[in-house]
Amino acid sequence: MKKIYAVLALAGIANVAAAADIVGDAKAAPAKIEMCIGCHGIPGYKATFPEVFQVPMIGGQSAKYIENALKGYQKGERKHPSMKGIAVSLSDQDIADIAAYYSQQTKTAQK
Repeated sequence: MKKIYAVLALAGIANVAAAADIVGDAKAAPAKIEMCIGCHGIPGYKATFPEVFQVPMIGGQSAKYIENALKGYQKGERKHPSMKGIAVSLSDQDIADIAAYYSQQTKTAQK
């Protein structure tokens, strides 16, 4: 029984270590942000699904905020069908890269 607990403890430590190794690479993001630009890259854009709302400009947001938001959509903690559909398709590395990219942008423009 002690071996099982030891294996589980080591697996938990390995997961934490693996998560800590993920570093966002803004240069890797351009191929990953195409689905973001259609809404978040248009100043003043309003979406109509599931209701009419102002789409936030995410350029200039902190990387941690963007990571937390995307993970919240993945887990269902944040409610928006389109964002959930996008977020569940992203790996942890994708999320880190996208967050790094948008955190380096200005609030009003994307490169």
